[in-house]
Amino acid sequence: MDYQFVEYRTQGRLAYVTINRPAALNALNAAVISELLDCFQSINNNSGIGCVILTGNGRSFVAGADIGAMRDFAVLPGRDFTMYGQRLMDYVEHLRQPVIAAVNGFALGGGCELAMACDIRVASEKAKFGQPEVNLGIIPGFGGTQRLPRLVGKGMAKYLIMTGEHISAQEALRIGLVQKVVPPEALMGEAERIAQLILSKAPVAILMAKCAINTAQDTDMSSGIAYEAEAYTTCFQASARIEGMSAFLEKREAAFQGR
Repeated sequence: MDYQFVEYRTQGRLAYVTINRPAALNALNAAVISELLDCFQSINNNSGIGCVILTGNGRSFVAGADIGAMRDFAVLPGRDFTMYGQRLMDYVEHLRQPVIAAVNGFALGGGCELAMACDIRVASEKAKFGQPEVNLGIIPGFGGTQRLPRLVGKGMAKYLIMTGEHISAQEALRIGLVQKVVPPEALMGEAERIAQLILSKAPVAILMAKCAINTAQDTDMSSGIAYEAEAYTTCFQASARIEGMSAFLEKREAAFQGR
């Protein structure tokens, strides 16, 4: 895959996606969104990929949407742009493979929203997070008003969105926005360590776990429990279950197909 603003490579079953627009701090415009969508669609259709690490080139993960491109939007083009961004975030969130955000710097506005669409967030100690859209006279438009309260609670989400305040990586860890904070030089190594842990598990179990957890935020408890039972049953239909349980009883490491 050959892109202008996205770098893509694989190493075994692990895919690396790097947003490569450092002169603009990796800001999201229609072209970047289009390339990311195409890249993730290709990954979703590739059964040889088991996990994805998403990061940014330079000193920013994604510093937000491209304000220069947005400033002169009329109402309908503005709506089209936010829906295009939402399409990307939804696609990342529901990708078959787990996506780990390796947040190397600024994750503001659309960048914070992109990180939140990922399954796991690992941050450099230098990372900054925020939803500063109110400073521009708008609100988050790529899903921030919906995903942020689900991750950090309604009160904290209102505080961050209504003040537009930036927070440090350590504060993001404290409130549950990220799962790990590491020194900058250890960021990719930690993301790769987590990815390899995931890749060592049964692919069907990882997929069913992701689907069931995603369902939890979109439905009531009874419906979610029913979905979990169906996902659990799907795992029982797969040969990985026999291998995993046999390995446990035999006190050896499981050798799942697709590792």
